[in-house]
Amino acid sequence: MSATLRLVGSEVLLPEGPVVAVVGTGAVGGYYGGRLAQGGEDVRFLLRSDYAAVKERGLEVRSCDGDFHLSADRVKVYRDVREMGRGRGVDLVIVALKTTSEGLYGELIGPLVGEGTVILSIQNGLGTDERLAELFGAERVIGGLAFVCINRIGPGVIHHMSHGQVKIGEFGAGRSVRTEQIARMFVRCGVKCEVLESLKKGRWEKLIWNIPFNGLGAVMDLTTDRLIASVEGRKLIGDLMGEVMAAGRADGVTFGISTEDMISRQIRSTEGMGAYRSSMQIDRQEGRALEVEAILGEPLRRGREKGVEMPRLAALCEMARVVDGARGRTEITKITE
Repeated sequence: MSATLRLVGSEVLLPEGPVVAVVGTGAVGGYYGGRLAQGGEDVRFLLRSDYAAVKERGLEVRSCDGDFHLSADRVKVYRDVREMGRGRGVDLVIVALKTTSEGLYGELIGPLVGEGTVILSIQNGLGTDERLAELFGAERVIGGLAFVCINRIGPGVIHHMSHGQVKIGEFGAGRSVRTEQIARMFVRCGVKCEVLESLKKGRWEKLIWNIPFNGLGAVMDLTTDRLIASVEGRKLIGDLMGEVMAAGRADGVTFGISTEDMISRQIRSTEGMGAYRSSMQIDRQEGRALEVEAILGEPLRRGREKGVEMPRLAALCEMARVVDGARGRTEITKITE
């Protein structure tokens, strides 16, 4: 890590040639970290279950935007987070953990934090930015939203099917020099990246899709095409989207589009995904903990605090908790998934 901090006013910037650590090398972390490494950035991946496979064969990405392979001698993989920063920390930590691993933030991120470390959380739902800010300081935290259809299909193998844009924004603030800097790094490495004026708005906008399709995908074990295949399915999805938008507006968000137009836009976008399995549906099928609280529970709680009636989301959240509890175990999900 650079010994000299780069400052614009009180804002800490990344140095030239930053050291980037990816914590949570599943589908999202592996894909975006892989794109950065492919583009020449110094990226270090924390792996557990996939460590041996990637150490031997490298990281493979099958992508609609062009396949690529990071050979074993090119990809930097670690099992011990303490070795990644070598006691000095890194410049940028990309957190792509499942939100069910929130209890491991201190253990997995703490050893990587140095004097000028920036933390970019590319995670689902609400609450992760606040938790990271509590642990490591709000001035370090940037939130990220991944708009991508992507699955991990084997050890060290990722399938990128559609979309791929990332949107990033400062926690509790607007645009900044360093968010522009990070966005340029992503774009330089082949990833579309937009800087948000409001991270809170961006989080709520993503929930408009995530809540119905992740929630119903997990509870009903249906792919996105099957969820929108009937009139009844489209109505239920539209009603859930309407509740999310009402909660977001009560939380101070101005969407700039009518509820009806937003629902139509989201449905059209989903039609192009084909038989896509949402992350929560995959987690259910593979017996992993579901991201119920971040994606469903926290938005429900915030909406209710503002006096918004959300009966469909309340029912969906309750059913998702039943499905999650039926796994028959309570340990934290594997951090690399």
